[in-house]
Amino acid sequence: MREVLFSIILGVGAGIIDITPMILQKLDKYSIMSAFVQWVVLGIMITNTNIFGLESWLNGLVISVFLALPIIILVMKEDRKSAPIILVMSAFLGSLVGLIGQSIGI
Repeated sequence: MREVLFSIILGVGAGIIDITPMILQKLDKYSIMSAFVQWVVLGIMITNTNIFGLESWLNGLVISVFLALPIIILVMKEDRKSAPIILVMSAFLGSLVGLIGQSIGI
């Protein structure tokens, strides 16, 4: 149970980092909620999944980028310049969640 709680906390932390610029830009509240929920779920997924024995940071990067692709496709319909930003944030935060999750023993 402790591991699940730490996974959720990591996801919440990553979510807050991700949505802060969105709030400052006054983006749609549904986009903000969607990004936050995605990171809470990713916190659980990254810390409890190991793809092909990858290092923790690379595992987080791969999972977060793969799961961001459908969102990126939807966003590109309205705003093409946001796609690379989402991709970079997903790679950075996914790597960070994987690394922190491994370092605290999740």
